[in-house]
Amino acid sequence: MAIIKTTRRTALGVGLLTPLIPGLAIAKPFPRKLVAPTAPFDMPSIGVPDFSGARRFPITDFGADQGDQGKTSAAITAAISAANAAGAGVVVIPEGIWPTGKVHLKSNVALHLAKGATLLFSEKPADYLPPVQTTWEGLECWNYSPLVYAFDCENVAITGPGRLKAKLDVWREWYKRPKPHMDALVALYHQAAKGEPVEQRRMTVGEANLRPQFIQFNRCRHVLIEDVSIEDSPFWVIHPFLCADVVIRRVKIRAHGHNNDGVDPEMSRNVLIEDCVFDQGDDAVSVKSGRDQDAWRLGVPTRNVIMRDCQIRNGHQLMAVGSELSAGIENVFVDNCHFTGDGKGEDGWAVPIANLLFVKTNERRGGFVRNIHMRNVSATKIAGSVLAIDTDVLYQWRTLVPTYERRLTAIEGLRVSDVRVAQAGSVCSIKGEKDLPVRDVRLSKVAVDKVAGPVKTENVEGFVSA
Repeated sequence: MAIIKTTRRTALGVGLLTPLIPGLAIAKPFPRKLVAPTAPFDMPSIGVPDFSGARRFPITDFGADQGDQGKTSAAITAAISAANAAGAGVVVIPEGIWPTGKVHLKSNVALHLAKGATLLFSEKPADYLPPVQTTWEGLECWNYSPLVYAFDCENVAITGPGRLKAKLDVWREWYKRPKPHMDALVALYHQAAKGEPVEQRRMTVGEANLRPQFIQFNRCRHVLIEDVSIEDSPFWVIHPFLCADVVIRRVKIRAHGHNNDGVDPEMSRNVLIEDCVFDQGDDAVSVKSGRDQDAWRLGVPTRNVIMRDCQIRNGHQLMAVGSELSAGIENVFVDNCHFTGDGKGEDGWAVPIANLLFVKTNERRGGFVRNIHMRNVSATKIAGSVLAIDTDVLYQWRTLVPTYERRLTAIEGLRVSDVRVAQAGSVCSIKGEKDLPVRDVRLSKVAVDKVAGPVKTENVEGFVSA
């Protein structure tokens, strides 16, 4: 999907035609604030919605009941519709625990969780039906609705000091990924590779058990998530897919389940992730751009992603790039982020962090990775490397499905500087492709107090470590 820009000419054309249409009101522009982060590349300002003057719609005015999930779900839906119909509005979740099913946002609507509020999401898959157009690990399909979902919207937000929490009773069982689940994934892989229409890729039949994302903004513009806490998740936690202008700030995530990445910007541009705390069962942030033929069809690279001033308590990688990167990824900047975990966790649960920056791909992905920067980062103990690049990451897919078309990933222009780590497996490990070597990698002022192994570089051109 191309994100359409309104040109001056088309805007003037609309302005000239509007007065000729009797009774047509000229819509008031939605107020936005500009965020202008700095980066070592040309980073445009990000426009985020400003709901400070918008009318508030408490869900209690629409019949919400803390003891009745059905009434609360219906009230949230009605409040969102009313706010949208009013032109703009803030749907307020007041103090207390409010059980609900899926929440579908609309344009010009903010979901606000007041202090002491918890929106508690059902563990029943049936509450996330009918299926919606979504994705699974880089492939488009129709699946269970994400717990919070917006499709083709603009000016949407989730704000406030309250909490979003998922009940995991069933999703925890689905973490196990039994054979029927893997068979469904194999079938989806073949459908995408053969170009079958997305609407035919129905993944809620039988025992496919494809867990939904917690929050997915799909094809949205001007997205804001700030101040909320998110606890537990069926799958990826925050997933901006085919989005433009996204700010995620002061968000605390604690999700220890399978595939519980914190934030996964995919085929999106102009994304800022700042002042967040990640306590993950998987990667803290993983930048993606779709998988194989599906991503080549859509053809939208991920571009201009900044992660800054964040703390990681648990997680596999501080920043991952890939492995779903077939439409290309460029201009990523990690600044002043710190892994502070002690390997034990506050409640005795923790995963060993593997790498600080990990670029992963394989011979099926194609795409490109370029202009990736990491600086002013620290960590306690990591099992892997400060920088790791692996071009042969296929996991179980190596034997599950064939390679339909071999396309290598061009990787170039990586800069890592001002890093301090107490203990690491190595400073750097790069495994490039002989047919398409990794190019132009520079490490400077990287200090590791205790390192287990040497720097490893395979099929790399232009590697500098100072």
